[in-house]
Amino acid sequence: MVTRQRGRPRSFDRLTALEQATMAFWEHGYETTSVSDLTRVMGISAPSLYAAFGDKKTLFEEVVEAYALGHGAYGSRAFAEEPTARAAVGRMLREAAVVFTEPGHPHGCLMISAAVNCSTPEVEEALRARRNDNLAAFESRIRQDVEAGELPPDTDPHALARLAGAVLQGMSLQARDGATAEELAAVADAAMRAWPAARGGEVEPKGS
Repeated sequence: MVTRQRGRPRSFDRLTALEQATMAFWEHGYETTSVSDLTRVMGISAPSLYAAFGDKKTLFEEVVEAYALGHGAYGSRAFAEEPTARAAVGRMLREAAVVFTEPGHPHGCLMISAAVNCSTPEVEEALRARRNDNLAAFESRIRQDVEAGELPPDTDPHALARLAGAVLQGMSLQARDGATAEELAAVADAAMRAWPAARGGEVEPKGS
């Protein structure tokens, strides 16, 4: 006796569909991207979307996670690879200037732009929590450098972390408004000049 397989085989590439959903949310934000918008850009039916990804909110959660590990991974790489908070933040901002403006995807940062005009509390809170986690990581790394003597003892880690976050968010918005990579790189360099002098009065070379 032959047992028939239940259900139809998936007729689309899941990773490609996820990337297409990422582009839609990145461009239009969470709230204004409808399920019909998603099925159109993903090239699948609504039942296929629900079967493969769950509802819109669940799909967006997966999009954000994939973004953090892909397009948005420049920050975590900088903090993992650079020896000091100053070097890590400087690299993060300079790489953001490139990522926020490069062709092939919407400008700015998905986690910042997708939250604009978001009225879904769970989504808004999840994005806020991610941004606050990033600020906490900035602050922790800066505090370590103060304790290690890499930064002056009167450095305010909380304020300096907030400065980094504010510059990053502002760069994202300016990229959406048409700022170039060169203009945003200049913003990054100006922000780093606001940092207290490193140990021994060293100044980070421009573009390092």
